[in-house]
Parts: sequence; structure tokens; C-alpha cells
Amino acid sequence: MALVKSADQSQNASHPPHSYDVFLSFRGEDTRKTFTDHLYTAFVNAGFRTFRDDDELERGEDIKPELQKAIQQSRSSVIVLSKNYASSRWCLDELVMILERKRTSDYVVLPVFYDVDPSQVRKPTASLATAFVKNGSLKVKVEKRRAALTEVADLAGMVLQNQADGHESKFIKKIVKVIEGKLSRTAFNVAPHAHLIGIHSRVQDINLWLHDGSSKVRVLLIYGMRGIGKTTLAKFVYNINFKRYKGSSFLENIKEHSKQTNGLVQIQKKLLSDVSNGKRVKVGNISEGIIKIEDALSSKRVLLVFDDVDHVEQLDAVLKMQGQFCPGSKIIITTSHAALLNASHQAIKVHNLETFSRNESLELFSWHAFGQDHPEKDYMELSERVVNLSGGLPLALKILGSSLSGKSTVVWESALNKLEAIPNGEILNKLRISYDSLQDEHDRSLFLHIACFFIGMEKDVIVRILDSCGFYTIVGIQNLIDRCLVTVDEYNKVHMHYMIRDMGRGIVHLESKEPGERSRLWNHKDSFKVLKEKNGTQTIEGLVLNMGMHPAYCTPRNSNEDLIDSFPFFFVGILTVSSIIEDPKPQ
Repeated sequence: MALVKSADQSQNASHPPHSYDVFLSFRGEDTRKTFTDHLYTAFVNAGFRTFRDDDELERGEDIKPELQKAIQQSRSSVIVLSKNYASSRWCLDELVMILERKRTSDYVVLPVFYDVDPSQVRKPTASLATAFVKNGSLKVKVEKRRAALTEVADLAGMVLQNQADGHESKFIKKIVKVIEGKLSRTAFNVAPHAHLIGIHSRVQDINLWLHDGSSKVRVLLIYGMRGIGKTTLAKFVYNINFKRYKGSSFLENIKEHSKQTNGLVQIQKKLLSDVSNGKRVKVGNISEGIIKIEDALSSKRVLLVFDDVDHVEQLDAVLKMQGQFCPGSKIIITTSHAALLNASHQAIKVHNLETFSRNESLELFSWHAFGQDHPEKDYMELSERVVNLSGGLPLALKILGSSLSGKSTVVWESALNKLEAIPNGEILNKLRISYDSLQDEHDRSLFLHIACFFIGMEKDVIVRILDSCGFYTIVGIQNLIDRCLVTVDEYNKVHMHYMIRDMGRGIVHLESKEPGERSRLWNHKDSFKVLKEKNGTQTIEGLVLNMGMHPAYCTPRNSNEDLIDSFPFFFVGILTVSSIIEDPKPQ
């Protein structure tokens, strides 16, 4: 079995992903094989992903693109200012770029003065000053470099002569400690702590598993429907535990990354880089990557998280030989695909995530709608309506809360009326990923039939109906269960989350503006309209009739929509059965 993690760190949209904790800037001729080498090793041993340029060859006129990228994708820079640092135009150009990065973000910059005093950098001596002339650069560049040296000299830095009595080993330990304090070693910005509703009760069982002291490689699978909070939970667990391990990697959104060109190889390279603390590893193909991962993880106790795994092949690309991993390593997988439960002969612990309770839902929604843990007084009833419509799905609660925040009660009322008729598109698009991932049109068609017609019906009845219509219903329903699209309760009845059901019906609704040109009609009004106007087409595969709602049968007592479930539904077309269907949210 194998696992994966997208190592891109969670960032604000305006900032690039963090591939490195520390970018080392130094003059190679001065310190590459001495002080900087020892400093780099100390950072790596402390668990920091550290970038240093190992290229001994003469560079071109301009700074290399990979160095530019490394600076942009690092969380901090440590600048080793030695006697000949300013004699290198490449070092000075790196310095200019580092300081520009600092001015536009919370980037950490730590100057380390090695055998040179800050005053010498601020006001270069003759040897430093000649470097500008020797470089022969344009005047603008020269001025930028001079200004950068002055600026870095004025930053709060560390001077070898002033600390640890000049002992380099002690000095290096202090540098590592300072960077560790400044970065605070948190891998992911999950969410404001107050918004992590119910997180501690959900994390408790996972932490017990992580701390059980087992010497065996163990796998935990966090399983549940899309939008239920699997990734948030995994990130929270990773943040509070990854320091306990010699190496760690969180590969995020594997499903999407694996679709990209050479995606699985890129995932392998990211995993290798993470567990090697930022060291760049060349991987030519998947087979080569598997061998290198095997070697890297065989002697190091690691924590690996593979987020949104969709197929066993994605796991095999990184953890095919997990039996050879170092004892005590832990592996966490998040997925909405139950087939992964049987993807390994080794024991797997399953953490099945459930939807939020009513109180949890109201609290999460309130944080996003009002910035507090409860609704404002005038919005209480409206908030309760949102909670009911969300079905306890965190994704829906966050999106709806944010979209309604700051709006008047009149707008809320209109928005909720619309939501009851037309589900929120952003939510449905995210949930549709599970529908699109079904293996063939057979399963997709079966899903749409259940979403439109069969919610609440006994599984055996559904099988009897749809098998007679050419479906392979038993295996099809199992595939839907595996994708967290339907559930079967203890009474053998098939159920579907409100939002999942609305997603399915939304897919059908998008087939055409005209009901007669859609494949399925689940609303009695649409069915009456099509039959009355005789404008049905060959596209229609099934429709529902509630004759109790027909004007000829309606009385004041039974014309209420709430009585819809008290009347039989008749399926016309490929469906030829009369039965009562219990739809949990009548339309």
C-alpha cells in the first residue's frame, strides 16, 4: 500500500507556497565548506527544510531563476555576512531580493556577522568598497546593492565575536534556536482557533493512536464525505505532532496533483524533499521514486499525511513497500473512497467523520456569519433555517455563513427562499467532485435515479426495480456507498445527505431549462406540466406523480405541501412501480 502528501503549505492567496523553512545566503569562497556547511547541517538536523546553493560553478550575469524561486518560497533567510560577501555580485543580488521579500510580507531575515562587524557592512572598508567597482555594474544596481548592505547591517542580527565567546558550535546552536523561535514551527495555518468547532473531541482518538508507542508502521484512514472537514482535521493533527518525528510530510490534494503532467513523480519528489529537510532529489520516473522513498524512510521515524487520496495507484507511487519503513512511523490518509480500506493487508485504523450536531452547526455558522459563537438576536430563526438546510456539513456552513454575513434580515429571507429552490452553486460544485469520480456512466446514472426518486426506500425494493431496468444495482449501490454518496441504515433503507441529493438533482436540472427535456422529473408540478402540455421527449427516463397534489384531487385539507409524503408516487417511463417514498426534505 502507498500514501501521498502535497507538501505545499497552506498560505494566503497572495503568497506562494512555502517549500523551505530557511534560505541560506553566503559567500561560497569564504564559508561554504566551513561555517555555512556546519550551519546547514544544524538546520537540517533540527528539522528545517533548508535551501543552499551547492553550485560551485561560475554563475551567469543574473541571479539564477531557481534561486529567485527558492527565496520566494522560503519562510526565512539567514544571511552569512563574511569578509568577502560584498565582493560577489550574486550575493548582493540575492540580498536585494531577500530584503524586497521582507518588505512585502512577514518574511524573517536574520543577518549573521561572521568575522565581520556590522559597522564594516554599513560603511564598507576599502576591500568591500572595491567590490562595487570590480563588479562593473550599472549605477542603479550599484545603488541598490549599497542600500541593501546598509539595510541589512541595521537589522537585529547575530555577531560571532559577541556571542558564545567566539565558539562557532555554540554560535550555530544559538542561530538555530533563534530561527526556531521566529518561525514557531507551525506547518499549516488551519483556521482561527475559535472556528475549529468540535476539533478536540475528534482529535483525541487520533492523538492516542499517534502516541501509543507502537513499534510497527501504522496507518490511520480519515474517511467521510466531501466537505465534512477531513483535511482540516488532518492539518490540525499534523501541526501538533510533526515535531515528535525525525521527518514529516503533508501531501495535500493528491487527487488533483496526480492529474497534472508527471504528477505522481512530482508528489514523490515533494515527499523526498520534505523528509530530507528540503534537499532537492532528482526522480526520473515512478519506479525510481519508489526505490528512493524506500531508502529515505527505512532509517527515519516519520509522520506522513496523504490528503484526498482517490485511488490505490496514488498510494503505491509513494508507499508501495511500507513494510520496510522505520518502526514507529505513522501514516494518515484522508479519503472519500472506501475502497482504500481494503488496499492493504496490514491493519488500518479507520476514523469515520460524522456531520456536525445542531449545536456545532449553529456555532460554526455563527462564526462565519457574525464573527461570534452565536447568532444575533434578530437572526436566530433564520440561522436555524440555514443549519437545517446545511445538514451539518461544515463546507456548507462556512460558505453560507460567509455569503450572508453583513446582510439584512430581508436579504437573508430572500436568500433562504432561493436556497430552498436553487441550491448554492459553490457548494454543489465542490460536492460534484465525488460524482465525477464515479467509475462509469452506469454508476452516475444510478446515483441520479436514487437522488431523484429513491431516497428513503428499502434497498431490496430499489434493487428489484432497477435490476428490471437493466442496472447492476447491488454493486452500483456499493460503489456509491464507497464514495460516501449514499448510506444504508439498520433498516436497510437507502439515504443521502441533503446537499448530496441537491447536487444530483442540480445536475439533472442543468440538462435543460425545459422540464420535458430533462432525464428525470422528481417535482410533481413539473410532471403535471409536461403531461398536461404533452411536451415530454425521449430524454425522460422517469418521473414522479403525486396524484394527491393534482387540482382535481386537492381539497383544502390535503393541498398542503407538507402532506406530499402521504400520497403514492407513480413512476412513468422506465420506472413502473407505485410506492411511498420518504424524501427527508420535500420539494
